[in-house]
Amino acid sequence: MNETERAIAHDLLSIGAVFLRPEQPFVWASGIRSPIYCDNRLTLTAPDVRTRIENGLAGIIREQYSAAEVLMGTSTAGIAHAAIVGHLMGLPMGYVRSGNKDHGRGNRIEGRLERGQRVVVVEDLISTAGSCLEVVEALRDAGADVLGIASIFTYGMKKGLDRLSAAHVVNYSLCNFDAVCEVAAEEGKIKPEDITRLRCFRDNPADESWMNGIK
Repeated sequence: MNETERAIAHDLLSIGAVFLRPEQPFVWASGIRSPIYCDNRLTLTAPDVRTRIENGLAGIIREQYSAAEVLMGTSTAGIAHAAIVGHLMGLPMGYVRSGNKDHGRGNRIEGRLERGQRVVVVEDLISTAGSCLEVVEALRDAGADVLGIASIFTYGMKKGLDRLSAAHVVNYSLCNFDAVCEVAAEEGKIKPEDITRLRCFRDNPADESWMNGIK
């Protein structure tokens, strides 16, 4: 865990954007019971945290995607971050809808995008990577050269990593699941022995054996 990961993990935990509750799991729409809840939209309402995140995303893009010409946010959570980072970097931005509009020009990609332009996708959260890869595919279909993804937080789930690899897409995140677990334990938000259980969930969310011991 580097210092950026530690700082962002602390920020996300402090404002409740990431909330760990291994003893009272949350229920996902799929029915899977999860010890973690993530809502990075809350970062937009915390100015100090928001500033560190946007500067951090800009840093990732400068260091890892220095040839970037356009930023594209994922709909809807990535849009604001792409706009702020684009402003900081003096880069144009747009966003990709989850589907084509059913009126007007029927756009899926909003904002000007020329064929061959080098694009970075800005995403708030990556779990199984399905939604962000749909964005990448739409951009590639439009002729963009997608350099990769810059994201706030990633679970590091095997399914997501495998999908990104198969699609030849790289992702750089400011923070990750392991960093959040370690900082949460250091700050007394979870017990140190919970980290192993949480990692078992991350490695296979469908296997509820991580819950052993919950009454």
